[in-house]
Amino acid sequence: MEQTQQPTKKKRTHRQFMEMMQGYGFLLPAGVIAAIFFIYATVFAIYMSFNNVSMMTNTYNWNNFKNYANLLTDPTVRTALENTLGFVVIVVPCQTIIALVVAYVLSSRGVKFKGLFRLVYFLPTLTSSAALTLIFMFLFNINGPINQALMGMGLYHTPINFLNEPFWSMKVIVAMNIWSTVPFYMTIYLASLVDLPYSLYEAAMIDGASAWERLRYITVPYLRPVTTYVLLTGIIGTFQMFDQAYIFSGGTGGPSNSTLTIALLIYQYATTGLGSGVGYAAAIAVLLGVIIFIVSRLAEKLNGGLGS
Repeated sequence: MEQTQQPTKKKRTHRQFMEMMQGYGFLLPAGVIAAIFFIYATVFAIYMSFNNVSMMTNTYNWNNFKNYANLLTDPTVRTALENTLGFVVIVVPCQTIIALVVAYVLSSRGVKFKGLFRLVYFLPTLTSSAALTLIFMFLFNINGPINQALMGMGLYHTPINFLNEPFWSMKVIVAMNIWSTVPFYMTIYLASLVDLPYSLYEAAMIDGASAWERLRYITVPYLRPVTTYVLLTGIIGTFQMFDQAYIFSGGTGGPSNSTLTIALLIYQYATTGLGSGVGYAAAIAVLLGVIIFIVSRLAEKLNGGLGS
């Protein structure tokens, strides 16, 4: 019987070994940064969430699940969570849908001044979040242009205190976030629509498909992977919304906790010594991370299911 000859494993040459080491060398800085600021920070935050932490004396007193038990009975955490969830539920779908529709319109043939429109729409993305917050606070001030316009059109006889009324305060932040994030996601959609063959639209138009049907049956399915990315980044960003609420309320989450978000509450507990201090803030941060992971996975599965 003939013996089957085992394939010989090629020895790695010195050149291949050096190229491999060079690749690892390029990856090393990013690996070190990830290990310190992501892996170590996450593990340490989880450890702190089981302790009463004093940063002044650098002491850690193990308290088992006390911090997590307090989360269930803390009305401030419940309020912040409700505000954050309401913010996410409104902002993420609106910014995704509006960005998709605007990108679809700007990518259509026959639209004049496309470059100008793209530039104008993208301008908010170039402005810092802090500056945008101050601009919107000026616009919605009790004596600002929005109130002047509403009273000038006869819709209201007295100005609305958008910044200090709980009913309106979060709505202003919602409007600001939608307006400022749509251009970024519109650009992502536009970059993807460049590769979409226009012949698909032409074939659909020959068959009598309307603009809405072309958007629904051609554009939306083609952009499903991009939409998944937009949804995931939108969910993560909105759940972590901090700077706008902080500037808008001066760090208090007011008026009447109407602009208090989970991220702002973590900051308050970690820096002001409220509750159990840093350990309690770490527990809230862990809770926020778990919620973001669950909601992101659900959104990813839902988008995949709708596109199938």
